[in-house]
Amino acid sequence: MHEIKIAPADVDRLTGLLSRERKDQFDAVAAGAREFLGGRVVWNVNATAHGGGVAEMLQTLLANARGVGVDTRWLVLTGSPEFFAITKRLHNVLHGEPGDGGELGAAEHAVVAEALRPDLADMASLVKPDDVVLLHDPQTAAMVGPLRETGAKVVWRCHIGRDTPNALTDLGWAFLRPLIEAADAFVFSRRNYVPGWMGWEKVHIITPSIDPFSAKNAPLSDADAEATLGYAGLLDGARDPRALTFAKRNGTVGTTRPHRGLDLTGGTIPCEARLVVQISRWDRLKDMTGVMQGFADAGLPDDVHLLLVGPEVSGVSDDPEGSGVLVECRSRWDGLAPEQQSRVHLVCLPMDDVDENAHLVNALQRRASVVVQKSLVEGFGLTVTEAMWKARPVVASAIGGIQDQIVDGDNGLLLEDPPDLDALGRALARLLEQPDLAAGLGNAARATVHERFLGDRHLEAYADLFATLLV
Repeated sequence: MHEIKIAPADVDRLTGLLSRERKDQFDAVAAGAREFLGGRVVWNVNATAHGGGVAEMLQTLLANARGVGVDTRWLVLTGSPEFFAITKRLHNVLHGEPGDGGELGAAEHAVVAEALRPDLADMASLVKPDDVVLLHDPQTAAMVGPLRETGAKVVWRCHIGRDTPNALTDLGWAFLRPLIEAADAFVFSRRNYVPGWMGWEKVHIITPSIDPFSAKNAPLSDADAEATLGYAGLLDGARDPRALTFAKRNGTVGTTRPHRGLDLTGGTIPCEARLVVQISRWDRLKDMTGVMQGFADAGLPDDVHLLLVGPEVSGVSDDPEGSGVLVECRSRWDGLAPEQQSRVHLVCLPMDDVDENAHLVNALQRRASVVVQKSLVEGFGLTVTEAMWKARPVVASAIGGIQDQIVDGDNGLLLEDPPDLDALGRALARLLEQPDLAAGLGNAARATVHERFLGDRHLEAYADLFATLLV
């Protein structure tokens, strides 16, 4: 287990985006939290320091919490290949999908418990009675009982789920129930994700948020986005390719690097192309191959290119299936006609500098004419939130937390039947043919994020939760 060091953020930057009434409310909640959390540590535990939405949220939330004077810290599990194979299986079944089809029973409980034993030993010397421990997602489930024995308040947060339970989700919750049911509180992103056996008196619904100042979401002009992508080696024919600086999470400044030998199926992207972009992990539930086929079948103008963008697969420690999904995407690309292959690009972004990775994602989203998130299952969908903040028109599946962000025809377009590839093609064509509609949806999308999905709302919800446990 290792600790991720987080520097306090200048919270005035966040509150500077808020109305006077909203700022005053946040300041009052922060003052109350400092008082009842005084002398306590809020520990956050998850499976990876980078490569997913949970890690990105923790970076921001902890920095802002520390910025208002709350002592909150972040620990990352050690795990093992067998441990992560089991937790990925669990991730899939909680989404109602079979994954690798392996067992979830007593033997798997034993593997998980043994893998977490060293991490629990580390925490035993750190966690004090009356501290708060916030455990994130199934990887941490077996820590609930042992950590409660320290006298700490233990909260288990689940960032994933499925709107309509099935036999597989029931299997997943049956595996988790004996591990987590002793928690002092539970947090979910949606009410639909809460299993039927869980008492509502312990349940809190808290939606995620984005950091508007991170390298992924900070302001970036069209010219600077083009310059960044050209310099990095993604965009061919950029008018002024150059290295740009961006804010790193440790408070220093990073600089875009040229990347030779990028993992880039389909070649570099023509500068004059209009881009349809989906950014996500290489995960079957994101349906990258479906997006590719829907785009290929749509008959869109020749200047429209598709980018399917994910991380360099070795850079995400808790997802053992990523490399296999990337292979499947390349196989599907190999089956496209040559004229389609030249307009479909599979992009693996480097992960050796996660802040530069975020900066490149920022540039790609801002360069996009349309952002897609055609997931088959989605817990919340922070890639949707990020694109909405950038005022991009979004086409996304009407599933999970995406439905809590997009109102169809108001601030984006929803696909009521995600596997319907013809519907995807029609939605893309509509936005590409109607730039005024696309711009209007994008502007409304940004307003939605400003009102509902910035960090002040998220931190206030956590403060309310901790108050119920401690006051």
